[in-house]
Amino acid sequence: MADPPVTISEHEVESLLQYSELTTRLEKALGKFSRGDVVQPVRTTVPLQKHNGFLGLMPTYIEHDGVLCTKLVCFYKREDGSTLPSTRATVVLLDPEYGSVKAVMDGEVITDMRTAAVSAISAKLLMRPEAEVLAILGTGKQALSHYNVFTEMFSFKEVRVWSRTKDRAEKFMHSVTGPVTPCVSVEEAVKGADVIVTVTRCTEPVLFGQWVKPGAHVAAVGACRPNWRELDDVLMKEAVVYTDSREGATTESGDVILSGAEVFAELGDVINGTKPAHREKTTVFKSLGMGVEDAVSAELVFDQWKAKNSQP
Repeated sequence: MADPPVTISEHEVESLLQYSELTTRLEKALGKFSRGDVVQPVRTTVPLQKHNGFLGLMPTYIEHDGVLCTKLVCFYKREDGSTLPSTRATVVLLDPEYGSVKAVMDGEVITDMRTAAVSAISAKLLMRPEAEVLAILGTGKQALSHYNVFTEMFSFKEVRVWSRTKDRAEKFMHSVTGPVTPCVSVEEAVKGADVIVTVTRCTEPVLFGQWVKPGAHVAAVGACRPNWRELDDVLMKEAVVYTDSREGATTESGDVILSGAEVFAELGDVINGTKPAHREKTTVFKSLGMGVEDAVSAELVFDQWKAKNSQP
């Protein structure tokens, strides 16, 4: 008889996940996905029209590793100033042989950390080695997780941040451990920046190609619906575009679909050596998030939880 499922809280997940181990596992998972070693349909969405949102279902099966997982995530288009969350997520880890649930865990920290870690992997693969200036557009939870992993993995001389409001920019500055330069406009934040992270709630372009330094790397994380945008047509068409999932990007990304830009490669293609990393060119990594990222993150959390709770 299967053991009852373990429940792992947001606080516990936060204490168990570390970027060093997480990025290693995610890089391997991205390679497996692009080799076709992962069963993962494109995210299914259920519209929540009354609440201006969607429920996303993200199942994944990694047969070789015996990992079966699904994430349920609600995401919303909130009005400026709203105190309601823009996303809420729960991750369910199952036993693929018996079909029983092994663990149910809060998905907020997993979503924030695995998304930021994959963006950092994109920068590791695609940004120029001499990169010195990081610009972050947005000041929410994803902005904080991206700040944390980017400053942990790389040595930037300057980190800039932009928010629509001065209060949010100041709040973000007080929530991080290192120096941050607040900017009053997107153009000011990204001018001359080597790496740009867009983690906004925007549904219309906020980052324009004319402002982006040639050879810069952009990790575009927001705008996860076919009619939402963060980047303009000029940037999308002039850059070499990479993504986590080609199928996901051409189905869900407004930046890709509405611009008509061509997806050059998945990150996993670069990891596997089947497509080159064009560091010398302007690059865009369009992040949609994938179930395999949640699956390996949840498996890591569960492994750490078992190790912690098996100690005498």
